[in-house]
Amino acid sequence: MSNNVALDPDYEDHDQVQRDAASMKAMRPIPRISIQAFCETEGIANPIERAAEDRRMAKAHLKVHMGGIATAIEFYRSAPTPNLIILESRQEPNALLQALRQLAEFCDPTTKVVVIGHYNDVGLYRDLVRSGVSEYMVAPISLADVIGVTSTIFVDPDAAPIGRSIAFVGAKGGVGSSTIAHNVGWCMSTLFKSEVVVMDLDLPFGTANINFDQDPVQGIAEAVFSPERIDEVYLDRLLAQCAEHLSLLAAPSTLDRVYDFDADAFTSIIDTAQRTAPLLVLDVPHIWSGWSRSTLAQADEVVITAVPDLANLRNTKNMVDMLKKLRPNDAPPRLVLNQAGIAKRPEISPADFSEPLGLSPMAVVPFDPQLFGNASNNGRMLGEMDSKHPAVQMVRDIAHVLTGRGEIKTKKQPILADLLGKLKRKK
Repeated sequence: MSNNVALDPDYEDHDQVQRDAASMKAMRPIPRISIQAFCETEGIANPIERAAEDRRMAKAHLKVHMGGIATAIEFYRSAPTPNLIILESRQEPNALLQALRQLAEFCDPTTKVVVIGHYNDVGLYRDLVRSGVSEYMVAPISLADVIGVTSTIFVDPDAAPIGRSIAFVGAKGGVGSSTIAHNVGWCMSTLFKSEVVVMDLDLPFGTANINFDQDPVQGIAEAVFSPERIDEVYLDRLLAQCAEHLSLLAAPSTLDRVYDFDADAFTSIIDTAQRTAPLLVLDVPHIWSGWSRSTLAQADEVVITAVPDLANLRNTKNMVDMLKKLRPNDAPPRLVLNQAGIAKRPEISPADFSEPLGLSPMAVVPFDPQLFGNASNNGRMLGEMDSKHPAVQMVRDIAHVLTGRGEIKTKKQPILADLLGKLKRKK
């Protein structure tokens, strides 16, 4: 593209959503900052407004104004400047530089400025950087561009990597979501030798302490009821070591108090845990409250566990639809069908279960009460009880998919039928 060529301000790529989701997977959450944008075109205002709704911007406060630099100058004559100002301008280079000099008279020294222009001019870029502008982007831009440039300015590149959070939730109570979560976490730690923290968020009825055969004196209750004390050192004291690379933040599983929480009650705990381990498994109970909704919305990945019946299908459909609204720039939640093949129980086939959801299950885990029951009663993981069992291999496959080390393998229905038949014959 030649210099000083104006670009189309109303450009919109409908495939951009998919590209945004892929490019933003590794982006870190933006810290608690204030951002104000002044836009001249809807083509620039729209991706900025979409960025404001993204989970990575949940802590930031972003407001979009229509109007360019002239509007910003008038606005800041009587208002303090935020941490970041995003300015769109269709002015030619010389006029743009002159307008920015006028704006600089009203800006605080610590305020960062990002300019979105419509001229692909290297000389203009250099002049803007010399004048103190943090970044110059050429229109059109995407949602990922907005979050990416903000992250570049405000997130310390030398900081420790933020761990990946994976939230497991059941479509109903009793579908085995916690069992899947705990076993996937265990597999991640043993297969990949990666540090994993399992966090049991079901404070009154959590089962992680039973499944891992742990009885820690302290756990997640101490953290959630004393948020002012949360840091890496304090969290480390609350963690119970379950295996060489696996730690547990256990629930008290008692009813001696009422567990009512604000929507952001677990945010600081999860943020702190993500700074201590590369993988965080969140065992979310089957409830719909402000804090559970917020936790699922903010997680890097969501896994819904369901059994193949009508109530689970309805609940899963509702959850998938809501999560798509809460997480418009993320991939849809993952699906695990559990307890498949129970004798004499009418079931919805995996294909019929998946069709209205638009999701293929990561795994269809067969019902084997002996394996799962013995593991639970002995405080052991499935892989410790029978490492060659088909269900254990499925859990390993889930661990590979969720860590990006594998893909979903589509299995034909006859294979599942043969597997279920073998399990029934063993009984």
